[in-house]
Amino acid sequence: MGTPEFAVESLSILNKSAHDIVGVVTVPDKPAGRGKKLRASAVKEYALEHSLPLAQPEKLRSEDFLAQLDIWNADLYVVVAFRMLPQIVWQKAPKGTINLHGSFLPQYRGAAPINWAVINGEKETGVTTFFINEHIDTGSVIEQSLLPIGPNETAGELHDRMMVIGAQTLLHTVNTIALDQAEPTVQSELIQNPNLLKPAPKLFREDCRIDWHQTNQHVHNLVRGLSPYPAAWTLWEGKTVKVYRTEMIDTQLQPGQVDTDQKSYLHVGCEFGSVSIVELQMEGKKRMSVEEFLRGTNIQSGLFLA
Repeated sequence: MGTPEFAVESLSILNKSAHDIVGVVTVPDKPAGRGKKLRASAVKEYALEHSLPLAQPEKLRSEDFLAQLDIWNADLYVVVAFRMLPQIVWQKAPKGTINLHGSFLPQYRGAAPINWAVINGEKETGVTTFFINEHIDTGSVIEQSLLPIGPNETAGELHDRMMVIGAQTLLHTVNTIALDQAEPTVQSELIQNPNLLKPAPKLFREDCRIDWHQTNQHVHNLVRGLSPYPAAWTLWEGKTVKVYRTEMIDTQLQPGQVDTDQKSYLHVGCEFGSVSIVELQMEGKKRMSVEEFLRGTNIQSGLFLA
């Protein structure tokens, strides 16, 4: 059960293993793009390409979907980047329902664990497989793998590495469960101080707005933690400017103040230090390097971004 590209790597590695994929579940096709044409999920595209049985339920509690699960009669349900399952679904599989989560649980429970780990400046994160229960991301942990986070690595780059490591960890977990050798650990045993747990809630537009009164380290982490999606943003002359990549510099400017030679660099002041914008996107235009941006934009030193 999964939806985006992140889930395809896991589906692929399981499909190529000795295990039998008796069915694939993903979301219904959704309108996308300017023409609002129906677009299939990445998981559906893979399932069709490899002739795997497919279900796209509108409602996970529907009698038709529950009947389909009974027909497939799977020993184990595997969930990667999908919807929250009702208990009537996750309790069906004899060997349980497992989930692959993009953090080292119990840290970063929630919808955006990769983004928040980078935004918060973590130096490492991980992937976790666990048995699903009635609460989000709280089930017993089966297996974990650590991943370092580079000082300039974006959430997108971390996502791509985690997708591969996560699939490998998931396959090992499924192998272990198939042999009845899994030894899950209750998450409460992994929590030393509940006050130190960091959440990973869904990101909203205002979460992505750059506050130039923060330090340049904070701004740099926000930008890379939201790149490439949903992207950090600021305002210039009332227009939204998305920022995809920055570098920290020591130049002292006022928060939000711009310094540029109008050719090769665009520096913006923070509360402490500044950042040099490397990649950005003006509202209504394509993503581009700062050099490309400056060639077509009359932005001058001394003005302020908000």
